[in-house]
Amino acid sequence: MNIITDVREMQEICKQRNQAVKTGFVPTMGFLHEGHLSLVEESCRTSDVTIVSIYVNPSQFGANEDFGAYPRDYDRDLRLLAEHNVDYVFMPDSAQMYPQGHKSWVEMEGLSDILCGSSRPGHFRGVATIVLKLVNIVQPHLMFMGIKDFQQVVILETMLKDLNQGTKIVRCPILREPDGLAMSSRNCYLDIKERISAICLYGSIGQAQSLYQSGTRDRETILAAAKQIIFSADGKIDYIKLVDQNTLSEVETADENTRIMLAVYIGKTRLIDNDALSA
Repeated sequence: MNIITDVREMQEICKQRNQAVKTGFVPTMGFLHEGHLSLVEESCRTSDVTIVSIYVNPSQFGANEDFGAYPRDYDRDLRLLAEHNVDYVFMPDSAQMYPQGHKSWVEMEGLSDILCGSSRPGHFRGVATIVLKLVNIVQPHLMFMGIKDFQQVVILETMLKDLNQGTKIVRCPILREPDGLAMSSRNCYLDIKERISAICLYGSIGQAQSLYQSGTRDRETILAAAKQIIFSADGKIDYIKLVDQNTLSEVETADENTRIMLAVYIGKTRLIDNDALSA
């Protein structure tokens, strides 16, 4: 496994690559868990070369968010990636990714200011900008992303299409703990009591799906039942919405294209989850 920290070196390696060699790319912020590793495994299974990036991107954190405290364990990350036979690990620093005088940003109109974007202004500007920079450096054929961050996937798919990038996103399923909690690097913030409470996100999704599958289509009825599961676990709702999974716009009446999406604070930890109602 080759560890590359220099942007120009990574660019040169990718530039010299035979275009017939299918390259898979997994962008991460490190502190890897089984969810990340499932993306790595899928890339290694379907690609000739797999590149994983580890970079905690400061521009996607708000002023009062957890950039400084975001969990990091690079030695463990590298050991796990070596065990998975990754070809390259790209670990740039911020001086290279945002050099002095950096002024260019990617804005995604209509998609970046709703759902997570509403409570995290500027978050998706940071995400879209860093991913476009990484894609331009690595030039992958495929980029593997988990749909736990469903809004992020839709935004990045739209960006790649709009900006005529050849990279295709491969959507990968959410990996969950045995009790249903979606795997996340932020789960490590939860204490024992909060960890038990956190399964309310999965419980609320299950309640919404059960109502849908029993014939309920009214948005308010479905959301009221899902919210009650959150409240009963002392969760604080940032948002919980039913949206069209193609456009992310809210729907009045649920159908086979409807997705429930939610962000909930368990203690001080903000967790997100989602699923199709028809799953």
